Amino acid sequence: MATKKIHVGLLFGGNSSEHDVSKRSARNVYDALDKEKYEISIFMFSKDGILMGTEVSNKILDGAAEDELVAAEMAKMDTSNPLAPIAALSEVSDIDIFWPVIHGNLGEDGTIQALFKLLNKPFIGAPQTASGMAFDKELTKRILNQAGVRNTKYVLITPENKDQYTYETLAAELGETLFVKPAKQGSSVGMQMAHNASEYEAALNNALQYDYKVLVEQTIDQPRELEISILGNEKPKVSKLGEIIVPENEEFYDYNNKFVDASGVVFDLPAVIEPALAKEIEEMSLKAYKALELKGLTRIDFLVDKNGVPYLGEPNTLPGMTNISLYPQMWQVSGIGYTELLDEIINYGFAEFERNSKISYAFQELGEERVGEKRYTEEI
Repeated sequence: MATKKIHVGLLFGGNSSEHDVSKRSARNVYDALDKEKYEISIFMFSKDGILMGTEVSNKILDGAAEDELVAAEMAKMDTSNPLAPIAALSEVSDIDIFWPVIHGNLGEDGTIQALFKLLNKPFIGAPQTASGMAFDKELTKRILNQAGVRNTKYVLITPENKDQYTYETLAAELGETLFVKPAKQGSSVGMQMAHNASEYEAALNNALQYDYKVLVEQTIDQPRELEISILGNEKPKVSKLGEIIVPENEEFYDYNNKFVDASGVVFDLPAVIEPALAKEIEEMSLKAYKALELKGLTRIDFLVDKNGVPYLGEPNTLPGMTNISLYPQMWQVSGIGYTELLDEIINYGFAEFERNSKISYAFQELGEERVGEKRYTEEI
């Protein structure tokens, strides 16, 4: 008798600046999943955050023109239905586990994870609260500072306080070269370096388009950029480190390098690194992973200064799975191939769901309400 396949709901797209990155990652994940083990149903969130059905989603994943297909589906949709944005999920009733291959908003900010919890279904990756905290770079820094994990010094800028901070005041506190980035965006979207007042104003205005919280950070002069992959739940394991070497004329590993043109970037896999530094980064990674209560999988980025001191940059709870992405490549050089890696990620998703199912919820009937005497000490 044939073993029943595990039914995976693969979700991609979303209303974020990383929509197209998600499409590439989903294509890779779909191709690598063992079709002998898994039945796969595909759903795409449009650029407006509306879930498309499996037929349209499959066509788009295969390269069909997205905007035309989405427009045709929207014309047929009953938008008066409050559940219209997720109604397509009703097409498939027996999904065993969800895999959100969604980067940025909707996927990494806790939104989709909360939906899965409401549906009482297993899913891969961090739970909703941990996802939301890790996606917010400022909240992440607060938790890292509390846990004693080294990261770069920063100032939080918002529309309400931005007039209190000039380039000169920030430069006096953080250094003359500032790194400006939205708190809740991924893949270097909205990030810029500023070396003077005019560049700072331009960078701040650009970042405020993407979020109302903006981090202005100290920069590290000519840092080494290192990354590490983490896999697991209560007892996570770390991969070997990878190093990203960007062209000398580029200041940091930006969106273009990550997803569009990596031809000028060198990836050292594994990184050629001193054992003591590697061990320190591994320990910092695991400490951060546990402090942020992450689960399943995460890639963590580090910067190392000229004195060999590492600073944790940020965690990525649903790291890219494109051909350029380092998360699977770092596991490849650590002895875990792509297909095996996906199996492990799915198993950790089931394990976390099973663990949470054992939590007890006590329900107590209130009975008749009894209210004490109210004494008003001032005339209402």
